[in-house]
Amino acid sequence: MSTGFVHAGGKRFSGRTRSGMAAAMTAQTRTSGFTADESPQLLDKLHEVFGFRSFRGVQQQVVDRVMARQSTLAVMPTGAGKSLTYQLPATLLEGTCVVISPLIALMHDQLRSASANGIRAATLTSADENRAETVQRLRAGELDLLYVAPERASQSHFRDLLSQCRIALFAIDEAHCVSEWGHDFRPDYRLLRPLMDQFPDVPRLALTATADAHTRSDILTQLGIAPEGLIVAGFDRPNIRYTIRPRDSLTQQLRRLLAENPGPGIVYAQTRAATERLAASLSDGNREVRCYHAGLPPEVRAENQAAFVASENMVICATVAFGMGIDKPDVRFVAHAGLPKSIESYYQETGRAGRDGDPAAAHLFWGADDFARARMRIGEVGEARQQGERTRLAALGALVETAGCRRAILLRHFGENPPETCGNCDNCLNPPKAVDATVVAQKYLSAVARTRQMYGAGYIESILTGQSSERSQSQGHDKLSVFGIVDGEEAALLKPVHRALLVRGALLPTEHGGMMLGPEARSFLKGEEPLDLVIPPKRLGGKGRNRGGASQELNPVGDPLFDALRALRRDLAKENQVPPYVIFHDSVLRDMAGLRPQTRALLGELPGIGAKKLDAYGDAFLEVIRQHER
Repeated sequence: MSTGFVHAGGKRFSGRTRSGMAAAMTAQTRTSGFTADESPQLLDKLHEVFGFRSFRGVQQQVVDRVMARQSTLAVMPTGAGKSLTYQLPATLLEGTCVVISPLIALMHDQLRSASANGIRAATLTSADENRAETVQRLRAGELDLLYVAPERASQSHFRDLLSQCRIALFAIDEAHCVSEWGHDFRPDYRLLRPLMDQFPDVPRLALTATADAHTRSDILTQLGIAPEGLIVAGFDRPNIRYTIRPRDSLTQQLRRLLAENPGPGIVYAQTRAATERLAASLSDGNREVRCYHAGLPPEVRAENQAAFVASENMVICATVAFGMGIDKPDVRFVAHAGLPKSIESYYQETGRAGRDGDPAAAHLFWGADDFARARMRIGEVGEARQQGERTRLAALGALVETAGCRRAILLRHFGENPPETCGNCDNCLNPPKAVDATVVAQKYLSAVARTRQMYGAGYIESILTGQSSERSQSQGHDKLSVFGIVDGEEAALLKPVHRALLVRGALLPTEHGGMMLGPEARSFLKGEEPLDLVIPPKRLGGKGRNRGGASQELNPVGDPLFDALRALRRDLAKENQVPPYVIFHDSVLRDMAGLRPQTRALLGELPGIGAKKLDAYGDAFLEVIRQHER
């Protein structure tokens, strides 16, 4: 029988903690959190609840500040365990941790995971039918965590409710939403400050994965956190392999990607129609593919999202609105079928892959027309914003066109100083060739100018390569000095030169489908600006995920025990109405299959198996392991 004891803050520890812990804890009375010499107690609780023996990255720095009741802004990459930095303290501190989160779906995902670990948690949203019960539990001090949306948190009646309760911490998830400089600004986040100021003794923990220096400074100001409360873990996601390619036969490119990357995946498209079209074209009967966008009926959206969250191999084609509300750690790849809005958006969206730490892939397929449309949209925003939008677009252009390390460009954008190569992006693994295409660019721009800036890329190519037609003859273009001045190796460069000139703003689309000279054309024509063209290497032949996927397939293929453990997890997930990853991550199943523990005690030593999960599922998994020992 477990011999538990109560911490001064009112939270109970189970018998899985170290011997003598109770004595250490009761030797002194505290009301403001742990002191520096209490790390062993934190580690015991970390193991008891989450099944981990140690913290990762900056987790302990953040937790230590929270336990010392110091307000903090933690910038941690997706998958670094941000939620643990408030969930663990919530099990120890007296009172309830109020978590402000932007989406109902995300809150419910986090609720499932927290509850599975034995944490007393609830959500208070418009979608919940048990709101009265939740309020009662909150007032009675029976909640470790309460998840709410910023719209609710900013209302006066919610402040009145909290004034009747003991509040331990305010945790603000997706904190970049509070800043106008952030990529996903939410005005309701600006209204959180009055709520928190009403409770001046309650610390604040702001969490985000995506914030440059300007945004970080604004978050600190808006949420009233001192500069010394900033902890930046770094932005690198080393388990994600970045690959960027020009778009060419997109459907075939995506089909290869799906073949090379088993497991759940997200394909981002730029329009609702494109999500439906891609979902239809990628469905082959072997793998379920669905679409998601705001134009679908609410019940269909909910059904498709739930199916994806519960899946082990499903692909969803979606607009970028999908994903922020998904706390799914086992997404194996994210693909962009077009240009994202910014590097910040790209980082955020690709960061939805590989949150479990296993290898994952991020693919971007871009076209010159993406940049053309983006430049046209810049003209539609207010003049004050245009320079900032041009800067964002130029940063994307540098990312897609670089011959160097993709990861290095991403990390430098966020103020880091990474190595020149990472060893896990397409350019580092298979370096492209760089070609001086300045002369070809000058010929291309001259042809556009001499044909009066009225024609599209195909026609310009035909003029440059000397392909006479009835159209060129009638316009007299076969008599121009640029007619037929490109051949041989130069002809093969025309399409990538066209893309590059659009990216750099030397060419702009016309409303009738033609091209005109852009503001940067003059510098190329006068030879003031060189055009160094990156030629992607040819795709390696062969099949399998090592060709373009996340490379390392960690899950054993054809292992009867691993397959049986996965089948059991699937059955338990269905029985408990939770996604499979809530039961156990793949990494836990791999450890079970590899180490084959025969007792509860040995099973409980595996990372990721806390006390609650051991009690709930341990015997069932041990039985499967024993069956495969016979």
